[in-house]
Amino acid sequence: MTAQTARSQADEDEAAVLRLQDVSVRRFTPDQLILDGVNWTVRPGEHWALLGANGAGKTTLLRLLGALMHPTTGTVEVLGSRLGRVDVRELRARIGHVNSAQRVPQDLTAHAVVLTGHSGTVQPLWRTYGEEVRLRARDLLLELGVKELADRPYGVCSGGQRARVLIARALMANPALLLLDEPFNALDLPSREDLVEAMHQLAERRPRLATVTVTHHLEELSPAVSHALLLREGRILSRGAVDEVLTGSLLTSCFGRDITVARRDGRWSAYSGRRVAGG
Repeated sequence: MTAQTARSQADEDEAAVLRLQDVSVRRFTPDQLILDGVNWTVRPGEHWALLGANGAGKTTLLRLLGALMHPTTGTVEVLGSRLGRVDVRELRARIGHVNSAQRVPQDLTAHAVVLTGHSGTVQPLWRTYGEEVRLRARDLLLELGVKELADRPYGVCSGGQRARVLIARALMANPALLLLDEPFNALDLPSREDLVEAMHQLAERRPRLATVTVTHHLEELSPAVSHALLLREGRILSRGAVDEVLTGSLLTSCFGRDITVARRDGRWSAYSGRRVAGG
């Protein structure tokens, strides 16, 4: 390796938001290999879609990225820190994580829910929120297009509104990495489109932010999505630029059904016909 190549590799390593090398996860009771030989790098400003059939390993992979578990073998580096050599509590505070199943007190206002992202708590720690923090929470609600919800109880917000409130909450820590676990779950069409637009604008305003979104539907991907990773039975089937990965042939292999893919005005769609033999 030449000195120039070594410098290029060092720069690449330093720039990585996520780096997984030969990662496997095994559940010993029962003996089950959930992830097998995963190699993956995510860099600043990249927006990844993570797709695969139920049971493919998406949730486990996302838990590794969020420093919520360790691999059985291999190495996982998140924001420059290797799991097993870092205080994961401190690392998690630097990662934005959005899950529609998050525990949120229904009587809290949307503003209060966003404030809890500053303290990383379920209930607000009011004494820790100075005026600057409170203003930042309102600014994030504005950025996500839901400023009018600031004083509305979270429990009466629609599904799409809740999703955007949770994203604002995750951004309170100003993370370099945002993980979204099926944020479009159970949203109707208008709510889905509002969230797609919010994600697109977020990517434009924050050019260094990296995101990984777990989804089952290509229609949920914003035009900002730049890369995709397909998981099949715990192994990476394909990863790379979105145009190269979200093809009919690769999605057919991933899901075991004959899938047709289309793209128009930066948005994706897919439909499935007959089941592929042996799929």
